[in-house]
Amino acid sequence: MIAFRPAETRGHNNFGWLDTWHTFSFGEYLDPAHTQFRSLRVINEDWVQPDQGFGTHGHKEMEILTWVLEGALDHEDSMGHRLTLRPGSAQAMSAGTGIRHSEFNGSSTQVVHLLQIWLLPGVPGLPPRYQETAFPDPELQNRLRLIASPDGAEGSVVIHQDARIHVARLEPGKAVGHAFAPGRHGYVQVAKGALALNGTAMKAGDGAALSGEPEATLVASAASEVLLFDLA
Repeated sequence: MIAFRPAETRGHNNFGWLDTWHTFSFGEYLDPAHTQFRSLRVINEDWVQPDQGFGTHGHKEMEILTWVLEGALDHEDSMGHRLTLRPGSAQAMSAGTGIRHSEFNGSSTQVVHLLQIWLLPGVPGLPPRYQETAFPDPELQNRLRLIASPDGAEGSVVIHQDARIHVARLEPGKAVGHAFAPGRHGYVQVAKGALALNGTAMKAGDGAALSGEPEATLVASAASEVLLFDLA
């Protein structure tokens, strides 16, 4: 079964400095029909205006992955990390027993476009942890590149959950496929462009939850960027 989530049906808030769309219930957006999918709790698509950002705030007991699509995002946290995240770099934070951080668009001219992803941790009470890894464009081009996993396979960042997250940047007409082991589930989020999932058209911002499907086949109809989650 595939349950499609059209982009325009997501929750939406525009605070001026931040334009944000929520796949699952988040903040002021409460939707009992869309609270989470398996361990996947949050997919927020954010546009942060120049010289704006998220002030210092705290999290506990959540695995947080940030994937920048356009622009650059400055990060600072209570563990002493200070760096700038750019497209092609995956940032993973295990909030665990508690972490404080801020994210800021340091550009005075360019909007930052990003996806913030939260997964429920497989084990509670872990110490906070931070990791950032850059993936060169050729590794993402026309293939599904593993960017996050519980065991750091293939140089991916580590998340404390039985989930594997892949990214592909597809040229028009290119296709990629992923087979799900029995009992596994999937989620597809189209970040840019347009493609077909198992023959059904999807556009930027669309998502789809897959259960009982043996595989996902993605065929791009335009230059696209897509995330694929393999979930327990």
